[in-house]
Amino acid sequence: MLRLRSLILICVVLSFLPFSCAQDGPKKRLLAIGMSAGWQHDSVSDALATMYQLGKETGLWETYIRTDVELITKQKLEMNAKNLDDFDAVFFMTTGELPLSDQQKADLIAFVRDEGKGFLGAHNATDTFYKWPEYGEMIGGYFDGHPWNIFDAKVIVEDQQFPAVKHFKSSFVIKDEIYQTRNFSRERVRVLMSLDTGAVDMKKEGVKAKEIPVTWVREYGKGRVFYSGLGHLPAVWDNSDVRKMWIEAVKWTMGMIEGDAAPK
Repeated sequence: MLRLRSLILICVVLSFLPFSCAQDGPKKRLLAIGMSAGWQHDSVSDALATMYQLGKETGLWETYIRTDVELITKQKLEMNAKNLDDFDAVFFMTTGELPLSDQQKADLIAFVRDEGKGFLGAHNATDTFYKWPEYGEMIGGYFDGHPWNIFDAKVIVEDQQFPAVKHFKSSFVIKDEIYQTRNFSRERVRVLMSLDTGAVDMKKEGVKAKEIPVTWVREYGKGRVFYSGLGHLPAVWDNSDVRKMWIEAVKWTMGMIEGDAAPK
């Protein structure tokens, strides 16, 4: 009995730390893809390494890193290769028209929309699949330039209740490259963070938008989608608040925790 009480006490203490004492059932799996068919981002390696490290540190999920899209399929693969049936969420740090077949595209959409799995996109994930409208609909929009390039961006946290961003201050400054987004609508997504447009030159050449969303979530059919435009610079992936954001984002997309994704 004393041993049992000690174990319970340990779990209670650990519950206040950024990892869990135990997890019911098998560990979750994340397929993290870093692939460029366009602009090359130096931080792809940092993004993939971060998702791998966070899974290890928390003990909540295993990360399978790939620089190809072979596993994005429901088809049974040879040589002991996994497919989408083996994963709970997919993470993209990608650029351009990746070499997915029509069937693979249908499988990825079904994975999220119909099977209730998760999708996470970082930074250049909106600079991907311009010729595939269903992808743009799922992720919430497309890259439309970065007129300020890399600068000290003042970011406003619009939703301080959502688990992935509630640990941030109401506003903060981060050195990064902030994207504009086209084909974007607040009627489809819940914006969690946005650029403070009062702190930048909105008349600068190349500025097209009146608002600059940075991070958002949405429910896509039965599934959950998380996107954050942060992450152009490798140093961003070392930021403790950003790392905490990705931990909670993975948990949310995998259905481990709840969070209101209703547009507002």
